[in-house]
Amino acid sequence: MAAAKVEGGTYILEEKLEGTAFGQPQPPRPAVTQRPEVLDDFIRNALLKLGMQETLDAFQREWYRLSGEGKLSALDVDPVPDIYVRNQQLRNQLQALQAEAEQMQDVSTAAKSTWDRYRKERDFHRMHHKRVVQEKKRLVADLRRLKSHCDSYEPMLNMMRTKYETAMKEKMMLRLERDRLAAKVAAFEEQMKQLEAARASDTASPPAAATKRGARSSSRLPDSCINPYHSRPATEAPMERWGLSKTFQAHNAAISAIAVHPSRPVVATASDDCSWKMWGLPGGELLMSAEGHADWLSSIAFAPSGAQLATGSADCSVKIWDFATSRCMASLSEHSQAVWGVAYHDVTDNFAVSCSMDHTAKVWDLLAAKCKHTLRGHVDSVNSVCFQPYSNNVCTGSGDKTVSLWDCRSGLCIQTFYGHKNSINSVSFRVTGDTIASGDADGVVRLWDVRMVAEKAAFTVGQYPCNATAFDPSGKWLAAGCDDGQVRVFDTELGELRTTMTGHSDAVQCCTFDRKGQWMVTGGSDATLRLWC
Repeated sequence: MAAAKVEGGTYILEEKLEGTAFGQPQPPRPAVTQRPEVLDDFIRNALLKLGMQETLDAFQREWYRLSGEGKLSALDVDPVPDIYVRNQQLRNQLQALQAEAEQMQDVSTAAKSTWDRYRKERDFHRMHHKRVVQEKKRLVADLRRLKSHCDSYEPMLNMMRTKYETAMKEKMMLRLERDRLAAKVAAFEEQMKQLEAARASDTASPPAAATKRGARSSSRLPDSCINPYHSRPATEAPMERWGLSKTFQAHNAAISAIAVHPSRPVVATASDDCSWKMWGLPGGELLMSAEGHADWLSSIAFAPSGAQLATGSADCSVKIWDFATSRCMASLSEHSQAVWGVAYHDVTDNFAVSCSMDHTAKVWDLLAAKCKHTLRGHVDSVNSVCFQPYSNNVCTGSGDKTVSLWDCRSGLCIQTFYGHKNSINSVSFRVTGDTIASGDADGVVRLWDVRMVAEKAAFTVGQYPCNATAFDPSGKWLAAGCDDGQVRVFDTELGELRTTMTGHSDAVQCCTFDRKGQWMVTGGSDATLRLWC
């Protein structure tokens, strides 16, 4: 311990301890010692900085030679004074700052050019935006002008559409009238040939008798009819590859019946909205429509010539519509309850048959507009009726679970088929006339052999009623429209279900094929007409 006296008479005790406090050794601290640069290193650094390599080599050779010979004194190798080293350091710092200044100048120049470019782009986009705004205003004005212009054309388009529909109807009417006139001319020619043959064979017969015979023949059923499908069977349709082609919203209520024109791609539909309509396929153009019944329509049928159409309704009437005059030419009202079905004879436009809820079917003479025969024998509603193709026989299906075959000339029942266990909704003939198909409310479809008077086959369409049946022109396929909205197609030769067509959202009420077997149309309770091909 040592004591020291300071001015003012104050003593300060200084205690010297070995190490740090508490006697612990203090760790060494790193320090950078800067030694003065010797002369030869200074010269070397200067030459290296100036890039004088050859001078540096000569200097080192001569320096080492003189040093080895002992010609350099201690004075010659003394350190360089600090002023030179400091000058060198300042010079190096100045050069670094100048280089940095030049770099900042370059950066500043680049930033200025970038700012100028951005300013030019801003001005360009501002001008472009103004031009776009002006073009937008001009386009909005043009759109308003065009909209007002189009609105002014709307009445004209409606008028043109109405004219087009009228022209299409007139065109179809002209075609139907042409076909009707051609059929009438052919009938007149045939009648003239018959009259000439009769005149040549019997010159003594008075003219009045011939006139009477002609009058009687016009209201008689044809004695013999030749079925053309016996000699030239139709081509089998590839129904397994068919699918839904088009859908038309045809009516405002359920479609109850469909009929296909005998010679043109035209179909007629009857509906619960008390109207019938005629459509052109495959486009679905509305060709004609009519209202006249007081209640819903249940059935519709084209005449063989295609110039007339018959409809049956719940107002207990059958109406005959003539296309040439576009009016109802006859209204037959001898049924006492709702009419369920109508059908034309396959050969003549003069005879049709209808069935009703009054348990009867009636054969109508359309020339006289009166009932020719009333077919009585069923004990329940007669729900479906059709002619045997190219014959004078009529087939009926009834709610008494029987299928009956009638002779129109005598009005008598030829045969009755038993086997169904529930009400029969539909009957249809194969085009060859040898097989009847009938569908009932239990969902059972039965095939009947007319010649053998026996059941050929039976199909089950499921737990839903079968509302409609139809053979294709080849007779191989049988389509059954069901209450579940599906159309099931059966192979009548193999006796099995081949395909199911799905598309209707409600019950299928009717289905039929065209005369060539190229497509099928169906109608349902969803008020749509659907084309399958």
